[in-house]
Amino acid sequence: MAERALPHPYLVLATAILLPGCGQVLNRQPTRGLTFLFFTLLLGALTLLTARPDVSLLGKLAGGIFVYALSIPDAYRTARLRWELHQRRDQVEP
Repeated sequence: MAERALPHPYLVLATAILLPGCGQVLNRQPTRGLTFLFFTLLLGALTLLTARPDVSLLGKLAGGIFVYALSIPDAYRTARLRWELHQRRDQVEP
């Protein structure tokens, strides 16, 4: 069975920035990506509903933005580690 090519870590980073949870999907971790997306939406909605009316929009969505911000380096780190391991394995094998 042929191995699929790994996406470049910068592509995964750009995807994770633009679409929450999709960087993990590119890393072949769809469950992890859906979990990040679910908690981004859940905590964003929770802070939106519980924030005082005089709080800025950023403050009202702080819970979701926090999870979203955590998902970006997670996707990039995983992609970078897999990329480097793949590159080193190719150098060792003839």
